[in-house]
Amino acid sequence: NLKPPSEWRPGLSYDDLVAEMDEAVRTPGVANIWRMPIQNRLEMLLTGMRTPVGVKVFGPDLEELERIGVEIEGILRELPRTRSAVAERGVSGFYLDVEVDRAAAARHGLNVQEVQRALSTAVGGSMATQTVEGLERYGVLVRYPRELRQSVEAMEALRVSTPNGAQIPLGQLATVRPAQGPMAVRTEQGFPLSSVFVDVEGGDLGGYVEEARAHVEERMALPAGYTLEWAGEFEAMERVRERMQLVIPLTLLIIFLLLYLHFRNVPEVLIVMTTLPFALVGGFWLLWLLGYNTSVAVWVGFIALAGVAAEIGVVMLVYLDGEYRKRLEAGGGRLSPAEIGDVALTAATTRVRPVVMTVITTIGGLMPLMWASGAGAATMKRIAAPMIGGLVTAMVLALVVIPIIYTLWRGWQQRTPETVGEA
Repeated sequence: NLKPPSEWRPGLSYDDLVAEMDEAVRTPGVANIWRMPIQNRLEMLLTGMRTPVGVKVFGPDLEELERIGVEIEGILRELPRTRSAVAERGVSGFYLDVEVDRAAAARHGLNVQEVQRALSTAVGGSMATQTVEGLERYGVLVRYPRELRQSVEAMEALRVSTPNGAQIPLGQLATVRPAQGPMAVRTEQGFPLSSVFVDVEGGDLGGYVEEARAHVEERMALPAGYTLEWAGEFEAMERVRERMQLVIPLTLLIIFLLLYLHFRNVPEVLIVMTTLPFALVGGFWLLWLLGYNTSVAVWVGFIALAGVAAEIGVVMLVYLDGEYRKRLEAGGGRLSPAEIGDVALTAATTRVRPVVMTVITTIGGLMPLMWASGAGAATMKRIAAPMIGGLVTAMVLALVVIPIIYTLWRGWQQRTPETVGEA
């Protein structure tokens, strides 16, 4: 539970605070994972990992899985952005294995099931009866006292009844030995699984995973039959990246179709589309200045910015076309390069106030998001930042770049005789 940021020391960021706490809280044998509780639980439900990044190791042998996991743990700790790396220790439980000698049991008229039932009754107990106390009912469990079942020697001395009534010690019917094994066996996709949990400094999980994957592949070779799979929060980012590869081209295609339906002129549509990257430059600059990484919220902001920038470009082109056609009719169907330049200058200066008002009002509406705090503020800032930065360059685009490109296009068109009539 953190105090409000207004009560923090001057210049202290969240990452600095986590770094200081991680340095102060060091416990041998325990690794720190600095996550908000609700965030940690949601990620565990969604990804199965307690940390932002994890490595899943699949293979047939549990001991080999543990060895590979420990080796990966050591390799990942070499990376500068690794805050902690912990591999699961699968072989950590102590058990008592009882292996029935089938031949010895058969000589006494017993089978494996009967020996196991006697062992289960002696150690685990069996329900003998039920006691009724008013409305309450309690089962009565009968089993050997603790001193007769707490060591290997005591277990070997347990008596097993034979069909003829004889009492045979368990040690004559089975081999009893202590063993070490896994407390739990996790499986996924039909294979045993061991995980390595990694906590990362900074928010660029995709970049970290790429670096870590290359480092692991360089430092170790997996035995045959074993595979690695990187998991965690970054999986959502990869799924979004795949969707964005479809959504962004589709968005640009829709903008292109809408512009064509408005202008009915491919060159003017291309003027707007080819200048859109210039409008997005301001968004990237502001993201760099604020230190934001790309995310779903950032790309949502860029998609919205592309629509607003295209809208501002349409407003400018409409007035450029109107002024051009008016001058073309007055000039007898042909204009000189100087006249075309004057057309662009006149139309652009006429549209300065509407374009600037559009940009300023939009930025003014988004600025409260940049100094907001509380739940959801981080996401909203990353949506607003590309739009605020991009609208500044979109304004320059509309007032300077588009009129210049329009002048060059119309000048080329006037120099081409077959296009004069179309103009």
